[in-house]
Amino acid sequence: MSIGEYKAVLDIGTTKVVALIASHNVNSGNLDILGIGASVNEGLRKGVVINIDKTVKAITQAISIAEQQAGVQVQSITIGIAGDHIQSLLSRSIIAIPNASREISQFDVQRIIDDAMNVKLPADRQILHIIPQEYIIDGQDGVTDPIGMSGVRMESNVHVITALLSAIQNLQKCIERANLKVNRMIINPIASSNAVLDDDEKEVGVALIDIGGGTTDIAVFRDNVIRHTASIPIAGNQITEDISSGLGILFNQAERLKRDFGHATVESILHEETIMVPGISGRNPLEINKSLLARIIGPRLEEIFEHCFEELRKSGYIHRLPAGIVLTGGSSLLHGNDDLASRIFGMPVKLGIPNGMNFGGFGSEIEHPMFSTSVGLLIEQKNIPNAKSESPKQEMTPEVIQPSESTDKNEKQSFIKKFFNFFDEL
Repeated sequence: MSIGEYKAVLDIGTTKVVALIASHNVNSGNLDILGIGASVNEGLRKGVVINIDKTVKAITQAISIAEQQAGVQVQSITIGIAGDHIQSLLSRSIIAIPNASREISQFDVQRIIDDAMNVKLPADRQILHIIPQEYIIDGQDGVTDPIGMSGVRMESNVHVITALLSAIQNLQKCIERANLKVNRMIINPIASSNAVLDDDEKEVGVALIDIGGGTTDIAVFRDNVIRHTASIPIAGNQITEDISSGLGILFNQAERLKRDFGHATVESILHEETIMVPGISGRNPLEINKSLLARIIGPRLEEIFEHCFEELRKSGYIHRLPAGIVLTGGSSLLHGNDDLASRIFGMPVKLGIPNGMNFGGFGSEIEHPMFSTSVGLLIEQKNIPNAKSESPKQEMTPEVIQPSESTDKNEKQSFIKKFFNFFDEL
């Protein structure tokens, strides 16, 4: 397979790095998943690089596994970025249409985007995404595609997403040291939304809550436009730390308990069970039950959802989400999570999982919330067949996102089980 016939993406999370390699299937028009690689990451905290060497090691390991499986060598990738340093703001751009034509062209749309990029920011921040909410032509609002329309004055309400410059540079440095180049950099909630939300949900109004290891990311959609984004520095790792400190056990033991026996509420436990945890340094084994574990997990999850509720309230869309809440991310699988969230938000809640039927090759292997971001990054890549690679030393070009018009079960879980074994071997 020659260079350029495949797409490679990298989800660099606080707890894990996931690499996917795919190719475009000419016959079906879909993407074929060729390679999947994953590794435990100990180099990030809350989405920010704190140890370059450990992050490079995790990236290299994930990429190597995916390359070996796909039989290709990766040179450039699209990456996801998250962290509580991600911030968003609303801006308004205004331009005049030249007297000669009075007809709005693609050039005029680019002019208004360029105007939005001139928003004043602190020196330590960089624009990642420019998202026009709507266009206003001579006072007529609600326009999603202004090209070809006539007018004298065009305005746009623009959603600007920024990130800490040092966080971007450190992430790029890790990619460079892994002998890779960055095609595009996309914030995780935008990527995840491509994998788990459909157009109907985005049209009527929906909030995506991606509960990762270090951060919980939020994206609000209405009228097929991203209306609000936010990141909360509380997520799955904090739940694991609560279990570890509350029971006096190792972090890796706590992670395994959370994953295998964790419940968000005591009411969601159908069968009580006593769990034996090996003692530390020859001490006697510890006996706990699911109810005790749930009473440790529940309060932290409530705190996460309450912070998310406050973000939705500040966005002004808390009562404008008929499609409710969609939960995704590795920490969204705790039993009873959806019921607890529904009680706090007062609206429907469902679990968002990438649909493997939309992909060929190893498509069935990615049907898990932990792959939401990486699958979403692939879908973004599919939309740009010939994305140009940029050197990681260059400043990333802001991404412009325009409003849009409206097998065997054990086999599917085999890769996921292999990944979780990383934690058990630590």
